[in-house]
Parts: sequence; structure tokens; C-alpha cells
Amino acid sequence: MPYPTSITVDPHLTDRNRLTVAFRLILAIPHLLLVGGIGLGFALHSGSDATSSIGGETGLLGTVAYFLAIVSWFTIVIGGSHILAIRQYTLFYLRWRVRALAYLMLLEDQYPPFGDATYPATLTFVDVDRSRRRLTVAFRIILAIPHVIVLALLSIAWWVTALVAWVSILFTGRYPAGLYEFGVGVLRWLIRVESYVLLLVDE
Repeated sequence: MPYPTSITVDPHLTDRNRLTVAFRLILAIPHLLLVGGIGLGFALHSGSDATSSIGGETGLLGTVAYFLAIVSWFTIVIGGSHILAIRQYTLFYLRWRVRALAYLMLLEDQYPPFGDATYPATLTFVDVDRSRRRLTVAFRIILAIPHVIVLALLSIAWWVTALVAWVSILFTGRYPAGLYEFGVGVLRWLIRVESYVLLLVDE
């Protein structure tokens, strides 16, 4: 059975916009401030300021989503319910994050919209079961640790491959297929884990 959170990215390997690729990090700054990047929390913040690290990794909207996840932790563990408005906000944040990350990760050239709108990279969420597993929610942070460790390593690997892809696009106008699939895979894994940590899913 497929995971409730899935990412679809329309492949864009050839005829790339070299100019926007050249300045992609600069062009993505407004979205980075709002919904964060990938591995930027580790790169931009060092030391003990955990709050700024969270903000650098998830952006302003993501910081709110993680705060609301703390609220949801209590409502689910104690009352067994996830407040609908919080679920809707978290999904809004993740949909925006998928579009912004697809742009940042060079997977798409079309500039992502602010908020909800159509884009070649989309998040689909299947919400079929409203009953929550309180025990897994109670220990969610501990259960997510293996994924967080792997994602930290994958984000480092992705930045290396992204640099190779960036050079390839600038010189040939093509994104190497193998590196593209790796980038899409990292994006999918990241968003699935985030949906788990943000308490959208229990699987």
C-alpha cells in the first residue's frame, strides 16, 4: 500500500533555463525564508541556537507548523484527535515546501507560486483513517531519529550532486538523469519524514 504522503515531479532534464539555474540560490531566497531549504539549518547555523536552526531549515511558516505539531502532540496523546485547522495548515506548508524545494533542487525551472497553485511538483495526501496511534505519537521524536540521521547524510550527498548537476546544466543545458532521480528521491523521503514528524501520518 502506498504511503499516504506522495510527491509527483514532472521530469525536466533537457532544455533547462541556464540563467535562472545560475542564480537559483538567490532567486529562491523569498521561498527559503518562508518554507526553508534542505540541509540549510546545518549549513547556516552553528552552535547552540536551536531556534535559529529550526527557522533556517523550515522557514517562518515551517517554524509555525512545528510549534503547532507540539500542540497537536498533546491533543492526540490526551484526546486522540488532531485539530482539523492544524492539519490543513500543515498540509498547506508542506505543499508549498515541495514546490519551493523542487525549484531550489534544480528539479524545475518554473518559479514556484507563493501559496497554493498548480506546479510541476505536487504533494498528494491521502487521509483515509482518522483514528490515531497515540503510542507512536507519544514517542514520535524518538521513532523518527533513524530517518533524521539518514536524511542528514542524504542532504550532504544531495548538495554534492546538486553542484555537479548545476555545472552540467550551465555547460550542457541538461540535468544528468541519475542525479535527477536521486534528487527526486531525497525530496520524497524528506517530505514523508516531515509529514510523520509533523504528526500528519502515523505510518
